[in-house]
Amino acid sequence: MVEIEVTGTTVTVKVLGGHRLLALRDQLSFDLRDITEVAPAEVDLRPPWVRAPGTFFPGVIAAGTFRGKGRKEFWDTRFDGSGVRIELRGSEFTRLVIDVAEPSDILGALRTAVAA
Repeated sequence: MVEIEVTGTTVTVKVLGGHRLLALRDQLSFDLRDITEVAPAEVDLRPPWVRAPGTFFPGVIAAGTFRGKGRKEFWDTRFDGSGVRIELRGSEFTRLVIDVAEPSDILGALRTAVAA
């Protein structure tokens, strides 16, 4: 599970609890202008094959950095339908797939912040 903060034009994703150990990361930041799409994460979506570093148990959890064919993605999801997919350009990552407490609230807040 993660927490998302928008401060000015910076978005900070904070990894919470034991997921920090599984993802081997405690937070990441990027600019609002780097967001190209924000959508609910599809339950059947899977990370790229190369895990570097992170944890992946198929259908159970994906946490950490994953790479594949020109992509670098950060995942922290349990594939339970509470995930948000954030597509990025010009950032360290090309995609984030993360579980949040209230997906509809985060989707609305990010879409509003990007549109502003």
